[in-house]
Amino acid sequence: MTVQNSDKTPSRKQRLQEKQRRQLAVVDTVDKAEGKVRKAEAELAVAVAEAVQVFGDERSASEGLDMPVEAIRRFVGIAASETALADAANAAGKS
Repeated sequence: MTVQNSDKTPSRKQRLQEKQRRQLAVVDTVDKAEGKVRKAEAELAVAVAEAVQVFGDERSASEGLDMPVEAIRRFVGIAASETALADAANAAGKS
């Protein structure tokens, strides 16, 4: 008579599969979060670029937003890149 042990430990293959499943789940979560961060950063960049226009220049925007000038420039650069990409996509779609 064979006794079945319900507390049987998982095999190496099962442990590896479970570890890989958890790793893939974490990678998926990080990928989704990175996408959200990129989207939020792009939205912030557009808002900062608009602030520069409203305040008149980067230094005034820096003071008004309480943000370092380097950060202002970084976001203005991101906004310019986003605009260039959107313009290129629109131009490609029209041809």
